[in-house]
Amino acid sequence: MADAMPEPAAPDKPVPSDPASSRQTATLVLVTVGSLLVALSQTLLIPVLPKLAVDLHTSATGVEWLLTATLLVGAIAVPVFGRLGDMHGKRLMLLVCLGMFVAGSLISALTSNLAVMIVGRAVVGLSIAAIPLGISLVGTVLPAKRAGSAIALISATLGVGGALGLPIAALIAEHANYHVLFWICVVGGVLAFAGIAILVPEPTRGTGGKLDLLGTVLLAFAMVALLLPLAEASAWGWGDIKTYGLLIAAVILIAGFIAAERRIASPVVDMAVNARPPLLLTNIASLCVGFALFATLIGTASYVQAPRATGYGFGASLVVSGLCLLPSGIFMLLLSPVSARISARSGPKFALALGAAIVGIGFLVRIFLVGHLWEIVIGTSVAGAGTGIAYASMPSLILRGAPRSELAAANGLNSLARSVGSSLSSAIGGTILAAQTITLGGFALPSLAAYRTLFAICAAAAIVGAVIALAIPSPEAPAAEMAAGAAEPAAAAARP
Repeated sequence: MADAMPEPAAPDKPVPSDPASSRQTATLVLVTVGSLLVALSQTLLIPVLPKLAVDLHTSATGVEWLLTATLLVGAIAVPVFGRLGDMHGKRLMLLVCLGMFVAGSLISALTSNLAVMIVGRAVVGLSIAAIPLGISLVGTVLPAKRAGSAIALISATLGVGGALGLPIAALIAEHANYHVLFWICVVGGVLAFAGIAILVPEPTRGTGGKLDLLGTVLLAFAMVALLLPLAEASAWGWGDIKTYGLLIAAVILIAGFIAAERRIASPVVDMAVNARPPLLLTNIASLCVGFALFATLIGTASYVQAPRATGYGFGASLVVSGLCLLPSGIFMLLLSPVSARISARSGPKFALALGAAIVGIGFLVRIFLVGHLWEIVIGTSVAGAGTGIAYASMPSLILRGAPRSELAAANGLNSLARSVGSSLSSAIGGTILAAQTITLGGFALPSLAAYRTLFAICAAAAIVGAVIALAIPSPEAPAAEMAAGAAEPAAAAARP
């Protein structure tokens, strides 16, 4: 028999793309974009508040409610939507949040009435829960080898949005009507909503159940009583009865909320889970880093805009002051995957401690280097780099410490801790800057000593956060293993 002729080599064929990998990439991109838009909305109006006060014929206190309304509603929405995500599906609740983001932005875009615009901003506050929901969603949808860096990226958007919101808003405000800011949110929100609705799957069915209405009401009143006086402390004064009366009420309401949640079978916040040292210490460290992050925002724009006659300011324009924060936001974004690698190699608590320590170094730079604008940018960038590393590590600690059925709610509580830290920073920072002033041309401006005091407090808060992070105990087993371990006895009992 003749030998068979060898077959000619087949031409090279393109390797088909993996549909699963493509869908995972689309999920990451869409959830990141949605989270970034929501984070941007929290600081987008800060540069245009003076213009809004003139155009809307109101006072500075009046337009500040455009920020306060979002803050208050967001503080309530984050843990509640997190719990609803665990119960009814993370993707579904993420879509609800983005829908609220679009609706609230549209209301604000279509009006020039302050009261209606405040309503729109309050509706936008419901969307803040999109960030912890997005973290929980990608942690469930993506495979383990991609989930770490994806979670880190989305978590970092909390800081990136704040740092990028100011320069973007300043540039737009200088060349266009402020309504453009709201229309950008509308268009971006619609695209993110449509993409997630079409391309992102719902990973698992929720646990079901009913929402804890008593806990939700108590939490709502407690958050308003806590955050409202912090937001208004610089205007009311710490000695005003409204300030200390609400803070006392907040303590009472929080105590009542904790007591009620311990007795409820399906609480909004599972106190037994979140009181565990890994989660409790993570949230306290997150509060410290959140405090320092917001001080970067309030301590940079006004600082560089101050006249040179103050002895520290540079007389910079609104746009230049915003651009001083741009490198900070870029570093946050670029260092989120670095944080994921540090977490994988040395553990997320080390990444959190490292990031918090770098934040502290950034504020020490701000205390001593004041002579040139580039020195301010360096100090702010160092603090931003540390924030990016720290923020990106937090969800990994939550993932390790929380049961899978509580993951969205635990991420929501962590985001709330960061927000409370930012509110404390705003209140304490505003008080310090108002208490130590110099007079120029009949106007009182913060002194250099006031800023240095604020930066020293932030450096101390960041270092405290780093120490707390190092004290976080390693969990006995990852959350997924704990869940599997809990299910094993039931499975064994069901066997014949």
